[in-house]
Amino acid sequence: MQFYLVTESGALRKINKVDFNENKVYLIDDFKTLYLWFGVKATKKKKDLSRKRAEILKNQREKSTEIKSMYQNQEYGSLLAIIDILKKGLKPNDHFDKRPELEIEFEETMELIEAGIDPDFEAEITVAAHNLSQEKNSYEDLCRMLAELQLNFLKGKGKPSDNEIVKKTEEIYKSSSTYDELCWLIAELSKLFEEI
Repeated sequence: MQFYLVTESGALRKINKVDFNENKVYLIDDFKTLYLWFGVKATKKKKDLSRKRAEILKNQREKSTEIKSMYQNQEYGSLLAIIDILKKGLKPNDHFDKRPELEIEFEETMELIEAGIDPDFEAEITVAAHNLSQEKNSYEDLCRMLAELQLNFLKGKGKPSDNEIVKKTEEIYKSSSTYDELCWLIAELSKLFEEI
């Protein structure tokens, strides 16, 4: 993980901790995600240059990298999970390994199915999760879908209220789940409902 302060000229200056000053823009490189954090009083020029810089970094990577823009006092998702680390800072010798992420093994699963092996429960979830990921739903929509499924699962026959769904959606949204993990959980819960 690396932290950068974006200067007025768009240059990246490596720093050890983030003070979340309202006039500043930061770029936090967390391996697969580039977070742009904008203070409420950061200039438009600085914001625009930081977006261009993040796009350049993204295009230099072999694997897909996501850029997430965060605004002061409106932070969400996986940035919330690392915000204390950002404030505390890293010591020069600190090393953070990338958290292992779920990967939907769709190609391998399809090879087994095409070879005549009947899909097991995991294979069915893999195919369903892959299909859901191809629908290109927004992250927010996936959070709501998962919230509704979880609440329906917990409540049984009782229907959750809109307020409960909103609260659960926010809780999931603030977790550090990846897009693929949300697709997997939705597919898994949907499959479990079919089995009941």
